[in-house]
Amino acid sequence: MGRLDNKVAIITGAASGIGRATAVRFAAEGAKVVVADLADEAGAALAVELGGLYVHVNVADEDSVKAMFAATVEAYGGLDILFNNAGISPNDDDSILTTGVEAWQRVQDVNLKSVYLCCKYGIPYMQQRGGGSIINVASFVAIMGSATSQISYTASKGGVLSMSRELGVQFARENIRVNALCPGPVNTPLLQELFAKDPERAARRLVHVPMGRFAEPEEMASAVLFLASDDSSFMTASTFLVDGGLHAAYVTPL
Repeated sequence: MGRLDNKVAIITGAASGIGRATAVRFAAEGAKVVVADLADEAGAALAVELGGLYVHVNVADEDSVKAMFAATVEAYGGLDILFNNAGISPNDDDSILTTGVEAWQRVQDVNLKSVYLCCKYGIPYMQQRGGGSIINVASFVAIMGSATSQISYTASKGGVLSMSRELGVQFARENIRVNALCPGPVNTPLLQELFAKDPERAARRLVHVPMGRFAEPEEMASAVLFLASDDSSFMTASTFLVDGGLHAAYVTPL
């Protein structure tokens, strides 16, 4: 018996990183997994590997999000778990003095508007099921600011955290739990790309982590599994920090 037996789960940004690791873990725990992404080749291959469904989705586009839910319900009959994981952190999102309006808006659309759209159109399906679990990816920067300037990313993740709290309270009596996962730096393709392009900027992220290393995607997947499963049945509107102690460290010991 898996912890997610017969549960239907959508994971956005599932083709790589935390999303991929979570899809693998969910499938191992018995879930019917919907791999939702823009990366068609990698996403479709993962869905085949897991015996799930691949859906091409632009999470910042309303019609595309609606189509994702329609395809899920057509294939599996409903929705129990929604992991809003898709997000970006591009190089042109920097100091407020240098970040252009277009760069600001692109990050807001992918990181924050997408969570609004997915929750807006996903919650009614959970209401039909009599409950469900939504996990939205915020960040430690939503709690404590950022050691590296990324003004739109930081603002977007603060918005995700606040939205998750409101939704968690609003829908608690309907057995729909909404929690915010706040990771520290994770060893994903996004972070590896940052190291490749700007090693100094990336290294500044590591120096503040008391555990002295980045998290692995599988460690985040374990946290998501907890929030998705009945193991966290009395948790909603919570800020779930998984950051290696980063939020608590004033000075990191050498």
